[in-house]
Amino acid sequence: MNEASSHTQERPGWRPASYYPDPAIHALDPRFEKYWLKLSAVERLTTGLRWAEGPVWIGDGRYLLCSDIPNQRIIKWEEETGAVSVFRKPSNFANGNTRDRQGRLVTCEHGGRRVTRTEYDGSITVLMDQFNGKPLNSPNDVVVKSDGAVWFTDPTFGLLGNYEGYKAEPEIDPNVYRLDPATGKATIVAEGVLGPNGLCFSPDEKILYVVESRGVPNRKILAYDVSADGTTISNKRVHIDAGPGTPDGMRCDIDGNLWCGWGMGDPELDGVVVFAPDGVMIGRIALPERCANLCFGGVKRNRLFMAASQSIYALYVNTQGAVGG
Repeated sequence: MNEASSHTQERPGWRPASYYPDPAIHALDPRFEKYWLKLSAVERLTTGLRWAEGPVWIGDGRYLLCSDIPNQRIIKWEEETGAVSVFRKPSNFANGNTRDRQGRLVTCEHGGRRVTRTEYDGSITVLMDQFNGKPLNSPNDVVVKSDGAVWFTDPTFGLLGNYEGYKAEPEIDPNVYRLDPATGKATIVAEGVLGPNGLCFSPDEKILYVVESRGVPNRKILAYDVSADGTTISNKRVHIDAGPGTPDGMRCDIDGNLWCGWGMGDPELDGVVVFAPDGVMIGRIALPERCANLCFGGVKRNRLFMAASQSIYALYVNTQGAVGG
C-alpha cells in the first residue's frame, strides 16, 4: 500500500458525532470539565476552502467572516440561515481579522503587505503598510486593545511564495507592532521573536501572548507583561513550549484560558488545545484537519469557531470569549 492510500485510510475525513458527549472532546485535566458542555458537539459549518484563517465574529450582523488565503477571498457564514457567500474577493491575500472598538473590520493583508480597516461605508483605510520608509513583510494576526490601539504581528510567511501572497525579499525584520489610536504612530513592541504569529491579550490585558512559530527547537507561546499605560511590554518569557505541536492563532476566554489552533499532520495533534492560565494543557478538541485559528462568537460569545485547513467548525462551550477576542 502506498503512502497516499495509507494516509487516506488513517484520515477518513469529517464524521459528526452520533451521540453525546462528543468523543472528539477530551478533558486532560479536571479543570476542563467546567467548560465542556456534554450536550454539545463539534459541527462543520462549511468546507471547500484552501487554507482557512482569521475568523472574526460580527455580532450585530450575526455572521462569521473567515479568510481563505490562497483563494484570495474572505467568506461569510450566516448564523440564522447557514448560508455561505463571498464577502470580499479579491482580498489581497487577507489573513488575520478582528474588529476595533467601533465595530469596524481590521484586516492583515499579505498581498498588500499592510493592515487595513473597513469603514462603515465599505471603503478601506490603510492603517499601516511601512515602517521607517520600508514595506512591511506580511502582517499575520491582529488584536485591538480596549484603548483602541492595534497590535499585530509581521512575519515573512506571505513573502515566501506566490500561494499566500507575492514572493519577495523582506526589507525589515519580523516584529510585533502597536499602532497608537490617537496619533497613528507605529512602534515596535517586540523584537527578536522567531516567526511572530498569533497574539492575544489576557482578559485584564496585563499579559500579551505571542506565538513564536519558528522557535527552536519547538514552537512556543511567549508571554509579556503589559505596562500600566498599555504602550509597551516587558519580561519576555516562555509560557508554553509546544513540543511537537504547532500553535498558530489563539484567543483567551473570560477565565484566562488560552484556546489555541493546533496540529501538523498528526491525527493526535490536529484540532484545538486549551491551556489554563498556569500553562497546563487541560483540554483538547480533535478535528480531522489542522486548526489554524479560532474566535468566540454567537449571541453569548460562547460558541467557538475554528478555521481548520479546508473547513470551518463550531462548538458551544461553557465559557465566553474575553472582550476583544
